[in-house]
Amino acid sequence: MLARLSGLQGAPTPLGLAQIALAEAAAGTGAAAVQREYFDLFIGVGRGELVPYASYYLTGFLNERPLARLRGDLDRLGLARAAGHRDPEDHVGTLFEIMSGFASGAFPATAAEERAFFLNHLALWAPRFLADLETAGKARFYRAVGRLGALYMEIEAEAFAMDS
Repeated sequence: MLARLSGLQGAPTPLGLAQIALAEAAAGTGAAAVQREYFDLFIGVGRGELVPYASYYLTGFLNERPLARLRGDLDRLGLARAAGHRDPEDHVGTLFEIMSGFASGAFPATAAEERAFFLNHLALWAPRFLADLETAGKARFYRAVGRLGALYMEIEAEAFAMDS
């Protein structure tokens, strides 16, 4: 994955520059360092520096109402947690994967369903999480991930605002 990311290119736009920064971050690290950074940021001994779950960002606790609402929406969309996947579904990475699945057509959804999913399950908290990731003390590689994710959120929010 790091090799693929290190090949990213970008135009002289905010999104392009964020892609270049991610490519440079990927080229300047190794798998073991990224695994350690992930542990320090998101798992830690007791708890990581950041907690990448919607429930936590919205309520201060894990496995709360935001997760229950998400599970209801996933059920309505015909989506379920992958077998063997232990993280709750409101993990930011899982939510971005779902949005990617909508965009690619892997997860069929109407434009209205995609917009509602974004607004209900990402827009309320992911920008704050990504800003925290960009400034996290232990973030090196993931700082670039946070920046690219923040720009993605801005672009999606603007696009969905045009649809309304």
